[in-house]
Amino acid sequence: MTVQNVLPPLPETIYLRLQQTAQATRQSLTDVLLHAVPVGSPPGWEDAPSMFQTDLAALDRLDDHSLWKVVRAHRTEADMEHHQELLDKNSEGTLTESERAELVAIRTEADRLMLRKTHAAALLRWRGHVLPPSDQL
Repeated sequence: MTVQNVLPPLPETIYLRLQQTAQATRQSLTDVLLHAVPVGSPPGWEDAPSMFQTDLAALDRLDDHSLWKVVRAHRTEADMEHHQELLDKNSEGTLTESERAELVAIRTEADRLMLRKTHAAALLRWRGHVLPPSDQL
């Protein structure tokens, strides 16, 4: 791993808080900063499954209005009913091969949607927005 030296000017209140944390936890100021930066950074997408990473990375470049659209996106009632029908057939053991492939595709798309929504919400929070409870989105 390459290391970059960065010397950002810190307001005294932040410096003192970090210094006090370092003393209280018996860590170096550098260690406290190295812990604080990732925690306070925008959400990463690198830990998501590789098939979704490009899509999640693209969200970082969206404006807030577009991110709100992603957060508020949802599957239609008809899509959810069809998904449930396929799940029921799968549990009954009556799913055809084409239906099995469709079920995998639907599941993949549902995972993609939820990851996009979660990442967009995290980006909005990081940008200072307050999100309503999920049942109000």
